[in-house]
Amino acid sequence: MQTLTIIVPCYNEEAVIETCYTRLKATLDSLSLKSQVIFINDGSRDETYSILTAIAKRDSRVILINFSRNFGHQAAVTAGIHHCQTDFAIIIDADLQDPPELIPDLLECREREQANVVYCVRKSRTGESRFKLWSSKIFYRELNRLSEVKFPLDTGDFRLIDSKIIQEFNRFKERGKYIRGLISWVGFKQVPFFYEREARYAGKTKYPLKRMLSFASKALFYFSKKPLLMAISLGFVAVIVGILMAFWYIFGKIFGYTNAESGWTSIMIAIIFFGGIQLLTIGVLGQYIGILFDEVKERPEYIIEEIVNNPVKISVKS
Repeated sequence: MQTLTIIVPCYNEEAVIETCYTRLKATLDSLSLKSQVIFINDGSRDETYSILTAIAKRDSRVILINFSRNFGHQAAVTAGIHHCQTDFAIIIDADLQDPPELIPDLLECREREQANVVYCVRKSRTGESRFKLWSSKIFYRELNRLSEVKFPLDTGDFRLIDSKIIQEFNRFKERGKYIRGLISWVGFKQVPFFYEREARYAGKTKYPLKRMLSFASKALFYFSKKPLLMAISLGFVAVIVGILMAFWYIFGKIFGYTNAESGWTSIMIAIIFFGGIQLLTIGVLGQYIGILFDEVKERPEYIIEEIVNNPVKISVKS
């Protein structure tokens, strides 16, 4: 009999967590395999921790990993994968936008395709603003264009991974993880599963614009060197423009079709143009240097304050 772990990162989900557990439990009870659920409380400031603690005390299949503070969604998912010791794991958010009732379908798809990864592709996204839908669509397509690795479009972290992927993922040492990108980078057989994404059951989104931009920049700079090439290209363009302007003023002075002394506007435009390019390229370099700075410090991705129902390897008699 095969074994399964459900990984659920949580941050301020008091309005939905009990319903999430109820729907997960009903789904898992219908499966003919051994299962457990790992909830990661990512420093919630509401009653999420107390609700999860009560759930874990009455259901031994529920493991609660409680962080010492908020470390972010990707760190929470990473902790869940690090503590997973089963044949398969499914990553799903607590907000119920990704229906737990699809878990049997993911398992069936994996069995049919004999895949290592089943990634979920959103056919539609109910309850999302036009701006978020538009920005998400543009982001994933531009990331694919710039990255050395091709990522599946219109996907999130909702996916099934097998023990081979888990084993390889646990070898990664970088701290600023973009998990869906790393899983794509690993390779092996990965197949899509198309579904309709629902609106949030309750609560507010944990990805406002500021956090979305941070997440997007991490994905871009961790998986692409093309911004550096773009900076070099801009520098080359600036040099060419500078040379052309120099020739323009030199020959203009010789042949009398321009007056270099009175060219205040052209001088200011040149200063702003070259200064802007320099700041842009320095900023790109700074992003990569910042990533290196964070990595060389070798701080842990997360700190665990408490584990309720410490996870163990699920053993099944043959």
